[in-house]
Amino acid sequence: MATTWLGPQGRAEALASMADEELDVLVVGGGIVGAGIALDAVSRGLSTGLIEARDFASGTSSRSSKLIHGGLRYLEQFDFELVREALHERGLLLTTIAPHLVRPVPFLFPFEHHWERFYIGAGVTLYDTLALTSRNNRGLPSHRHLSRSGALKVFPALKRSALAGAVQYWDCQVDDARLVTTVLRTAAGLGANIASRVQAVEFLREGEHVVGATAADLETGDRKQIRARQVVNAAGVWTDDIQEMVGGRGQIHVSASKGVHLVVPRDRIQASSGMILQTEKSVLFVIPWGRHWIIGTTDTPWDLDKENPAASRADIDYVLDHVNQVLRTPLGRDDVEGVYAGLRPLLSGESEETSKLSREHTVAHPVPGLVLIAGGKYTTYRVMAKDAVDAVAHGLGGAVPDSVTDKLPLVGADGYAALYNQRHRLARDSGLHVSRVTHLLRRFGSSVHDVLDLIRERPDLGQPLAGGEDYLRAEVVYAVAAEGARHLEDVLSRRTRISFETWDRGIAAAEAAAELMAEPLGWNEEQVKREVEYYRKGIEAERAAQEQDTDQEADAVQHGAPEIVPDLRVGRPGDHP
Repeated sequence: MATTWLGPQGRAEALASMADEELDVLVVGGGIVGAGIALDAVSRGLSTGLIEARDFASGTSSRSSKLIHGGLRYLEQFDFELVREALHERGLLLTTIAPHLVRPVPFLFPFEHHWERFYIGAGVTLYDTLALTSRNNRGLPSHRHLSRSGALKVFPALKRSALAGAVQYWDCQVDDARLVTTVLRTAAGLGANIASRVQAVEFLREGEHVVGATAADLETGDRKQIRARQVVNAAGVWTDDIQEMVGGRGQIHVSASKGVHLVVPRDRIQASSGMILQTEKSVLFVIPWGRHWIIGTTDTPWDLDKENPAASRADIDYVLDHVNQVLRTPLGRDDVEGVYAGLRPLLSGESEETSKLSREHTVAHPVPGLVLIAGGKYTTYRVMAKDAVDAVAHGLGGAVPDSVTDKLPLVGADGYAALYNQRHRLARDSGLHVSRVTHLLRRFGSSVHDVLDLIRERPDLGQPLAGGEDYLRAEVVYAVAAEGARHLEDVLSRRTRISFETWDRGIAAAEAAAELMAEPLGWNEEQVKREVEYYRKGIEAERAAQEQDTDQEADAVQHGAPEIVPDLRVGRPGDHP
């Protein structure tokens, strides 16, 4: 598959194409589910467009626990089919779809009482057994039982009194935002028209039929009518808002649950494995993440600003309090280098606790021409996409081929294994250290050649980004040229993870990154300064919110930060660049 560039020219061409001809499918929403739908639809031969009001993956899909997993805790709820399905998808992603992005990670499951060994061991045995029903999962090691001493060798940071023993099992992790971008690039390579910062402001109607949407380009203020035979709402936590645009009572009701994660340096916790802990409400993960640990998450109802859910002091203290119950050296707020909060779109049910609402998904056809999909887990995005496009096919009424995405490698997957084995040669040829080449391979796969070509053309791009030295300057340019980044936050928060991997949350890297973005985006010096200032104000508001005691207080502080591009959905402050 040819390399696809979701840069400024690609966006302009996609918008022009969507306005010029009727599509088979228009997808509203550029998170993982919307991206998966666009790929599923275009790979079945349907003419496809996708619009996203903000940046790709800017909501839930960049703020998850970064896990590709079956959901061990759902076994307690006897949701065996959901777990089996997710484990099957885990295997596909690891072996076929995205082997360059998804990688195995071990987790320690400690227990305090010896009698728990049988209970936890039985659950993990069932977990591994369900995985084995899919041949794609045979690459992961089976679980193993550990004594207290054995567990402490794996995780020396644990208090000896906090466990009687442990079970270690394996799951997978991924950079969630990067997977979204890669799915979208794959879809674009097959002919899908894709554009961010484009908002659906109303549906086009012919009688009771939805026949497209009026879309506002938030960068220019222009409005275009995009006509489509079927429109798919994949708006996640905004599902109910989109349903209101067609009038009447919605068929799907979504509740938002806030999940907060903390990021701490790797040296704060001495361990060679991740860890999962049971809490009174849910589970808490300690997840290895490069030179860091990600610790989370919370699970609390949220009905405030959906654009930028705020983490409060109470959220941070909750996570610290629970992880400190088992750590020999407690973590304090001064150990926290990054914090991020995301919203899970959960199907509303009879339970008042968001931790008990359904992680399964549902598809509805509320009016002719409109398909809604909501709920689900990140790991099962491909199944959700398949089900949504099956509903589209039913609405189109013609013969539409079956889904092929279970056999479709994403951009960068083909040839990755061989290139990884050749990383020392790539390092010699490029003049980069082998650790830098390894970093690039694990982010771009076989598309690494595109990044190395940029460095050959401009050797200065092979230098580390000032203030975000884990990344090369070339990665910023590539984020704009190939991955659809349009603003500084897009690069620092999602194309890279500098916003939560550095103590200053990307402030020191902001100016250098903005200057690199200026040429491909045509920014002048004033625009560079505006981008840096907007980013700085956003970080200041985020930090101030995290000093507030309640959700309401945190939201009030963070909601005051200006957006570089306004959102017509909520009327947030901000102006056009």
